Amino acid sequence: MMSKLLFAALLLLAMPTGCSAVQTTPNVTQGGQGILPGAAFGHRPLSQYISHVIVIIQENRSFENFFAGFPGANAPMFGCSSQTSSRPSGIAASSALFGRRGSSSGCPSGDTRVPLHQVTFVGPDLNHDWKSSMADWNNGNMDGFWKYGQAHGQDQAYAYVEQSLIAPYWAMAQRYVLADAMFPTEFGGSFTAHLTLVAGNDDIHRNPSAAEVDFPGAPPDDCDSPPGTKTSYLTTQRVVHRFQGPFPCFDQFNTMAQLLDQGRISWKYYATKLVGAGMWEPFEAIKYVRYGPDWITNIEVPQTKILSDPGAGKLASVSWVTPSQPDSDHPKFLSDKGPSWVASVVNAIGESSYWNTSAIIILWDDWGGFYDNAAPPQLDYRGLGLRVPCLIISPYARETSASHPGYVSHTQYEFGSILKFIEETFGLPYLGQQLHGYTDKRANSLDDAFDFTQMPRPFKPFKAKYSKEMFLHEPPSNGAVDTE
Repeated sequence: MMSKLLFAALLLLAMPTGCSAVQTTPNVTQGGQGILPGAAFGHRPLSQYISHVIVIIQENRSFENFFAGFPGANAPMFGCSSQTSSRPSGIAASSALFGRRGSSSGCPSGDTRVPLHQVTFVGPDLNHDWKSSMADWNNGNMDGFWKYGQAHGQDQAYAYVEQSLIAPYWAMAQRYVLADAMFPTEFGGSFTAHLTLVAGNDDIHRNPSAAEVDFPGAPPDDCDSPPGTKTSYLTTQRVVHRFQGPFPCFDQFNTMAQLLDQGRISWKYYATKLVGAGMWEPFEAIKYVRYGPDWITNIEVPQTKILSDPGAGKLASVSWVTPSQPDSDHPKFLSDKGPSWVASVVNAIGESSYWNTSAIIILWDDWGGFYDNAAPPQLDYRGLGLRVPCLIISPYARETSASHPGYVSHTQYEFGSILKFIEETFGLPYLGQQLHGYTDKRANSLDDAFDFTQMPRPFKPFKAKYSKEMFLHEPPSNGAVDTE
């Protein structure tokens, strides 16, 4: 076990002479012990295989909304509804957290079995905040999704998108890895999802007793919000205090920015614009980045630079990529461009010199209010939240067989799993200890999605409806992708 002082000393010794010192930051192991992740892949460091990790973040879809019926995945073509149930509403959570009980229909006793219906991208924009996620989850019964679809018809949440419209996603799943047990760190929507994707934590105190929840009281939901803006917070008893929390400019928890900077690992965050991108550029809500040198050097705008950077030899070791409004999968924008946008990003990396050293992780920030059957394990008062899709693409992505290259990983993942994988790849310590709210140490890494005994797989571009050139010439999007 490596002490904090030893790790800091090693970092200082590794710094090239003549370089300016890294910006003063909270110790990246504050509250923790600076533990280096174990050698999960034998004696060879993971960095000998992977030296570029790209996290592509899309919007507001549950696993079943995109992958219902996918062979080998936990994705039945029906859902469960408690609307006509005579079961008492206060059923104990412990009786339902680990699978269905009490009915041959596959639903809790007294529930109605609802066939999932097919929709296009012209569909409802359902509630997806803390309150609606609690109703959908319903103590693990996964049968309350009808409650927030009433304005559109009671069964609108019980839907899957027509496969032809998301053909690139299915092609990626059939060729690489589809993870069918990826859960957000927290119940609720985008604000906390994006924070935890870069920090694995959103507690408002260094000793966890409350966490951020839902969204701040004024855009752009970050350090550039108007003075006096308040966030909302959640107590350990799962009570929401709306707009009574701190200003949305945080320094009470570490993020991957501090960790990567102190490890001298290059990183970029691709966003629609530098100031005012809101929760889709979460480092704008992190004081260390917003008011430090990373703000100019590491935040890349517009997001379409990710389409040219790989070919120009400018891909960072770690990248996060977010979409514009029309290129997101958010139901609000009624656009079918999202799958093509993701395909263009993947193709740009796959057709570059970086392919053989890359791991591309694609996921959706929250479930968007759509039905999902998988009851998320409850690891703390924040969640885990409702399941989202996750695709993992790499020359080392695990194969079922030579004739069947796709693989469905059933390993339980959370957003902290991505951070842990980055830490493993670059030999970095954990962000902090679980008792201080961090989730990277406890999370399963993405190990099951990779096989480093196989030869690197050659890349074949994915076909898509819209071209890379269309995205490169697309007018800039000035609005936030989501407001919930």
